[in-house]
Amino acid sequence: MKKLFVYLKGYMRECVLGPLFKLLEASFELIIPLLVASIIDGGILAGDKTHVVKMVAIMALLGLTGLIAAVTAQYFAAKAAIGFSTRLRHALMAHIQTLSYTEIDTVGTSTLVTRMTSDVNQVQSGVNMCLRLLLRSPFVVFGAMVMAFTIDFDCALIFAAVIFVLCVIVFSIMLITIPKYRAVQGQLDSVTAATRENLSGVRVLRAFCKEEDEQGKFEKRSRLLTRMQLSVGRISAVMNPLTYVAINAAVIVLIHSGAMKVQLGSLTQGEVVALYNYMSQILVELVKMANLIILLTKAWACGDRISAVLAVRSSQRDGTMTLESLESRGSVVFEDVSLRYAGAGAESLEHVSFCVRPGETVGVIGGTGCGKTSLINLIPRFYDATEGRVLVGGADVCDMKKEALRESIAVVPQKAVLFKGTIRSNLLWGNENATDEELYAALAVAQALDVVNSKPGHLDEPVEQGGRNFSGGQRQRLTIARALVKKPDILILDDSASALDYATDASLRRAIREMDHRPTTFIVSQRASSVRFADQIIVLDDGRVAGIGTHDALLASCPVYQEIYASQYGGEEAENHG
Repeated sequence: MKKLFVYLKGYMRECVLGPLFKLLEASFELIIPLLVASIIDGGILAGDKTHVVKMVAIMALLGLTGLIAAVTAQYFAAKAAIGFSTRLRHALMAHIQTLSYTEIDTVGTSTLVTRMTSDVNQVQSGVNMCLRLLLRSPFVVFGAMVMAFTIDFDCALIFAAVIFVLCVIVFSIMLITIPKYRAVQGQLDSVTAATRENLSGVRVLRAFCKEEDEQGKFEKRSRLLTRMQLSVGRISAVMNPLTYVAINAAVIVLIHSGAMKVQLGSLTQGEVVALYNYMSQILVELVKMANLIILLTKAWACGDRISAVLAVRSSQRDGTMTLESLESRGSVVFEDVSLRYAGAGAESLEHVSFCVRPGETVGVIGGTGCGKTSLINLIPRFYDATEGRVLVGGADVCDMKKEALRESIAVVPQKAVLFKGTIRSNLLWGNENATDEELYAALAVAQALDVVNSKPGHLDEPVEQGGRNFSGGQRQRLTIARALVKKPDILILDDSASALDYATDASLRRAIREMDHRPTTFIVSQRASSVRFADQIIVLDDGRVAGIGTHDALLASCPVYQEIYASQYGGEEAENHG
């Protein structure tokens, strides 16, 4: 948590002025009991109405001044807290963007969402209340005790004793609840993960009639979270009753002791009332302090969780080479490459080697889970190979700047993702300076012109979150167009035409081959027809290369490819080549 204080830099003025104005308000508050004592002793008992009016006027002026000071303090505290949380969110998001897929997979998306939202909000509330009360409440408590010593030493000892008891209560409960609040936030991650999983997979749940099963699992996690919150809540709730008991016991002793001294003439009635008011102030401030401690405990636990994410370092180290230093842009070479994901029991890719020249079209085909996506993810360095080397443009991808490497590569992932905005704003992700002519050219190659022309807004047609106002095939074609706008040296289509019919898929591949700026193209597909006319086809089987060659060569020599082709088109042609 301490490491997060650096994000308060730039708000030091607010961090100083906020507490100072609160202390000013508290100072006025400490004067009030003395004015009340003066009203009783010098006004009411003496029958001096003028004195009473004068003291009441002073009290009203102090109250108004204290109100202005309190509002000013809250303004500065809120400004600092909001600025702090804004900077923290930006820093957290920027840090997450530096992490490789390995770290994101390890930490978990739901955990990152919780820490970006709930945890940051808790820390923001903690900073806000800390600036407002962390100095004010102790100042009032110890200030009241000091003022009590100026009135009567013996009665003031009661204040000292009760403050010591209350400190023991508060800090004991705080030490017990801090680890429990950490556990609560951890369980909140689990609930968030279940929520995200169910909402993203709601269609699958309904298709298999699993709503009740998932609802039961969600309720189980929610009940566990509730039990944990109730457990820590009960412990925290003990704080207020204990403080009330301690304070009220002290009040009883104070009134008894004060009454005895009034009878003896060593204290006035007004002074006893002042001492009682100071004890009441201590009670109010300690209740505030107790609630502040609970809030700070939560904020501290959440701050530690955020710090844990910021402490995660990417397993990938950025290189220094740029595109200008490449020998042949667009070439790709795999040299005995193996890949094992973090925590996996077996390798996803084993000893993969091949060479692709600039401008070639490469098909990647194989059964489900054979490692197709794992293979192409190594090219833009989403993951690092555990063994061997991946070379792009003649340079090891680990030696290149990641930003430069990915500038030369366009990836169209399996899941077509569009962002809220317009068709134009989504296409400009590929090249923010692209002209309308370039956008329409990319749309034509991606077979998406009809999608745009059928919309009343054309390029300025709104796109809802996730592109849900477009069909699956339309989303895929628009994401392909977005990649083509980039004019990359290497284009990776990761099963990105699965929602297209065979005719549109064929037109797409033909249009890519006929582009003036012909990129090196990797087509990952389950369809043999999609890779049939590739310059070379890589056949994967359980993470290993089962064959590399043209369609005809593989039909003649590769049993795995023969099986795939036969399963889709019947065995006659495969047998003729066998």
